[in-house]
Amino acid sequence: MSSPALLPVSSRRLASLNPSSPVSFYPHHRATLRLSEKFILLLILSAFITLCFGAIFFLPDSSKHRRFDLGLQDVLIPHVERGRPAGRDGSAGPRGGGVMVHGGGEEHQHRHREEEEQLREMIRADHERALEEAKEKLKKSKDQIHAEIQTEKNRVAQDMKKREGKQLPRVPIPKPVGINNGDPGDPDIKEKQEKIKEMMKHAWGNYRQYAWGHNELKPLSRKGHTTNIFGNSQLGATIVDALDTLYIMGLLDEFRDGKEWIEKNLDFSVNAEVSVFEVNIRFIGGLLAAYYLSGEEVFKQKAAQLAEKLLPSFNTPTGIPWAMVNLKSGVGRNWGWASAGSSILSEFGTLHLEFVHLSFLTGDPIYYKKVLHIRKLLQKMDRPNGLYPNYLNPRTGRWGQHHTSVGGLGDSFYEYLLKAWLVSDKTDTEARKMYDDAMQAIEKHLIRKSNTGLTFIGEWKNGHLERKMGHLTCFAGGMFALGADGAPDDKAGHYLQLGAEIAHTCHQSYDRTVLKLGPEAFKFDGGTEAVALRQNEKYYILRPEVIETYWYMWRFTHDPKYRQWGWEAAQAIDKYCRVVGGFSGVKDVYSSSPAYDDVQQSFFLAETLKYLYLLFSSDDLLPLDYWVFNTEAHPLPVLRSKNTTLSGNVVFQ
Repeated sequence: MSSPALLPVSSRRLASLNPSSPVSFYPHHRATLRLSEKFILLLILSAFITLCFGAIFFLPDSSKHRRFDLGLQDVLIPHVERGRPAGRDGSAGPRGGGVMVHGGGEEHQHRHREEEEQLREMIRADHERALEEAKEKLKKSKDQIHAEIQTEKNRVAQDMKKREGKQLPRVPIPKPVGINNGDPGDPDIKEKQEKIKEMMKHAWGNYRQYAWGHNELKPLSRKGHTTNIFGNSQLGATIVDALDTLYIMGLLDEFRDGKEWIEKNLDFSVNAEVSVFEVNIRFIGGLLAAYYLSGEEVFKQKAAQLAEKLLPSFNTPTGIPWAMVNLKSGVGRNWGWASAGSSILSEFGTLHLEFVHLSFLTGDPIYYKKVLHIRKLLQKMDRPNGLYPNYLNPRTGRWGQHHTSVGGLGDSFYEYLLKAWLVSDKTDTEARKMYDDAMQAIEKHLIRKSNTGLTFIGEWKNGHLERKMGHLTCFAGGMFALGADGAPDDKAGHYLQLGAEIAHTCHQSYDRTVLKLGPEAFKFDGGTEAVALRQNEKYYILRPEVIETYWYMWRFTHDPKYRQWGWEAAQAIDKYCRVVGGFSGVKDVYSSSPAYDDVQQSFFLAETLKYLYLLFSSDDLLPLDYWVFNTEAHPLPVLRSKNTTLSGNVVFQ
C-alpha cells in the first residue's frame, strides 16, 4: 500500500475529515464512499496533476535520458504551460505502482501500463526532436558567427581601401627575372659573373655537405651553427635565405634541393624564441621572393604559416611589437640590453614590405593593418631635432635613450620608408613624405665632411654628434641614389651626388685596410679618417652593405668604377675569407694573417653574393622599375595600381 505521503494533497485532506474511520482508495471499497460530485471532480483533478508531475520525475533513469537532462526543462515544461497533457488521457504515476485513479481492475492497470509506456515513448520522441532542433539551431548559430566574422573582415578591408581616398595596391604578375640570366654581353664581365657564381656554389655546397638543415655553417669546424636570433632551433636559415640567389644564378638543381627540404622539414611550431625582425627579413622575405620568382605554392604557404606565428609579438599596449617571440607559446619580450626594455627602431620599422605582400597574397588585411598602425603612431610622436631615436618603449609609447643612427639600430627603418613608396608604385605619398622629412633632418644633424673631404654619416648621442660611421651605414649610399627619383624641390641630382660621396667614403674604408675589406666601424676624429681604431671594430663578417651601394650606383650611373670596386671586394673575399669548408669572417682586416671567426653568415649567400652577381649582370635582371629589394636583398614585385592576377587568383579587386 502506498504511504499516505504519496497521496495527492486533496486526498490527504479528505481522509482527515473522519479520523476514526480510515478510508481506503482501492476499488473494492468504492461502494462505501459517499462523496459529493464536487469532491469527485477535485479528486480527478488532483490525480491528473500528480500523474503529470510523475511523468517528469519518475521516468526510467536510463543513460539516454541522463545525456539530455540539462535540457529537460526546456523540452517538457513548455508542453505543460501550453496545456498539452503529458499523456493521452492525462494519467501518469510513479514507476512500478503508486497512486491510481478510481475505476477498473487488472484491465485498467494493464491499460494504464500501456499508456505509461506510450507516454515514455512520446517523451523520448520529444527528446530526439528537441535535440535535432537544438543541433540545427547550433549549426545556424555557427554559420551566423562565421558570416559575421567574414563581414567584419570585409568591412576592415573596405575601410583600409577607403583610407585617405586610396585603394590598396594590387599584386602584379612579376616580370621575367631576366634574359639569359642577365648575361652582360662583355666577355670580361661575364667571366667575373661566372666567378661569383662559382663562389656561391662553394658556399652552398659546403653548407649542403656539413650543415644541412642547420641555420648556418661553421666552415672551419665543418658543422652546423646557430645563434639566439633563431632561438637555437634548426630552421635551415641558410636554405631559405639563399633560395632566390640560387634561382637568379640559374643553379636550379640546388634550388630544388632547398625546396624539397622546406617541403619536408621546415616547421614553425617549434618551441623557439626568435627575433621577429631577423625571421621576417630572412625567412618571410626569402620565402616570398622564392614564390614570386618560381611560382611554387609551398613557399607562399610557409610564409603565411610563419607570419601567423609572428602576430602575437604585436600584443603590446601600443601595438609596437616585441623584439622576440616564442613561435609555440606566442610570448614576447625585448632584448635585455635594449634601453629601458625598449623595442628597436630598425626592427619594428622593418616589417612593412613583407607584411604588405602577405596581406595581398593571403587576402587578410591584418598584416597591412599592423604595420600601418606603427607608422601612424610614429607620425604622432614628437621627434627631437626631427630625428627618430633608436629606442621606443612598447608599453608606454615613449622614446628611450636619445640615440639616432642611420647605421645599426636605425638603418633599415629609413630604407623601408622609401621602399614602401616604391613598392606601392609610388602612390604611398605618406611614406615618401616621412622619408624626405627624415633625410632633411639627417642631412642637417648627422651628415658631415671630414678634414680631407670625405662625406660621412655620424651618430647622434646624448646631444652631440659622434664622428663614427658603421659598415651597416654604408647601405645609405644606395638608398640616397634610389630615392633621387621623386625627391622634392628638384633635389634628384643632389641625392644622387650624396650617394656617390658615401660610396666613395665606404670604398676608402676598404682601401685603407691590409685585406681590402672594410671594418665594422670607422672613425673621423682628428687625423684619423675612415679607419677603425678599436679592436672590436676591426672585424669583417662577410657584410654586403658596401657592395649593395656599388650595385645601386652602377644601375643609376653606369660608372665603371663601381664594377671595379666591386671586383676588388670579391677578390679580397675569395682570397682572405675562403676556406676549404666555405667562407668565414675575419677578426682583423688590418692584419696580414687574420684569425677566422668560423661562421658563414646566411646573409652572405642572400645578399653579398647576390649583389655581386647583379653588379656583373645586365640591367634587365630584376629591373628596379618592377622589383623592390627588402633589406635582406630578397626581391619583391612592385604592386601596380591596376587590377591584376597572380597564379590565376584575383587579389584585392
